[in-house]
Amino acid sequence: MKALEDYLVVDFSQFLSGPSASLRLADMGARVIKIERSGVGDICRTLYTSNVIMNGESSVFHAINRNKESFELDLKNEEDCKMVWELLEKADVMIHNFRPGVMERLGFGYADVQQLNKSIIYAELSGYGTEIEGKGKPGQDLLLQSVTGLTWLSGNANSGPVAMGLSIVDMLAGSHLAQGILACLFRKISTGTGGLVQVSMIESAYDFQFETITTFMNDGAELPERTVHNNANAYLGAPYGIYKTADGFIALAMGSIPVLAALLGCKAMEVFTDPAEAYDKREEIKAILAAHLQTAATKSWLAVLEPADIWCSEVLNWKELMEHEGFKALNMIQEVEMEDGYRYQTTRCPIKIDGELLVSSKGSPKLGQDNERIINQFITLKPSVHE
Repeated sequence: MKALEDYLVVDFSQFLSGPSASLRLADMGARVIKIERSGVGDICRTLYTSNVIMNGESSVFHAINRNKESFELDLKNEEDCKMVWELLEKADVMIHNFRPGVMERLGFGYADVQQLNKSIIYAELSGYGTEIEGKGKPGQDLLLQSVTGLTWLSGNANSGPVAMGLSIVDMLAGSHLAQGILACLFRKISTGTGGLVQVSMIESAYDFQFETITTFMNDGAELPERTVHNNANAYLGAPYGIYKTADGFIALAMGSIPVLAALLGCKAMEVFTDPAEAYDKREEIKAILAAHLQTAATKSWLAVLEPADIWCSEVLNWKELMEHEGFKALNMIQEVEMEDGYRYQTTRCPIKIDGELLVSSKGSPKLGQDNERIINQFITLKPSVHE
């Protein structure tokens, strides 16, 4: 029995942030019923963020909505809204990520839902929160990366702002929402009361930078300076970065410059004996190191550095990663199957509970595929089932 078995989650959210939270709850055993707009569904079904179409829909939708059920409804239809209210009366958790005010206009704001179900945990995720000026702006990942200063941490000094290659703010906000929901579920067990969990993408992006923002605020408000060569962290000195080798790349974390110079046989670095120079002269050191590491293959450098307990690593692409024994040993990939028999591979939940992996063979739902089952189990009105 999984940890959240028998908990019911009614999820109105779309795109990535909210659905990533409900996915984590589903992996832990919760039953997630995804409320989708009649005839359209989650916009992520057709908003192709990649050119990979799987079983007629976006690969991203399949990745983020496996292990859920789809209830196709029209929230502007009175009969359909009555069915939603019946679901919410029985639900433990409700999730949405509409812009502030939308759910209130639809009649499903926190005050209304909480009046019906005192013990429900009402979780809402927004782009900019409910109070600041930008609350009505689109909560899109790239925009949030840009407005929170995050894009000035990656890339070299002369490359301008660089966005991360993942929808990182979406995922962080979803993770924070799941954390808040779990905390309220724990409280609910002991007190029987529900609660309102509110997370915004902008606050999640700020929290993601807590280490660097703290340094900035306590360093005379001096902006961090990325290095021209091999930048990886604007606040760390040489050798921190990724370097090209004769046949690939190698990552070097923190380490003593004199020790590195001796191990690598790099005479030009031997002059940097003062530990403070690792930061003060990091441009010069990194340039020397970058040129030197290109004289031999990655594995030859690792053979020298790893036995000396230097923090280093090869740099893998996804093809190389899939062949790596360490990756295979983790069993990170699972195969799931949709109701129509379509199978696809995706990642599993990264969490173990009592030593067991949280896996599920259930793929993403077709739009409205679970209407009849949900109506028969939860709804007393017994309207005509949506096809």
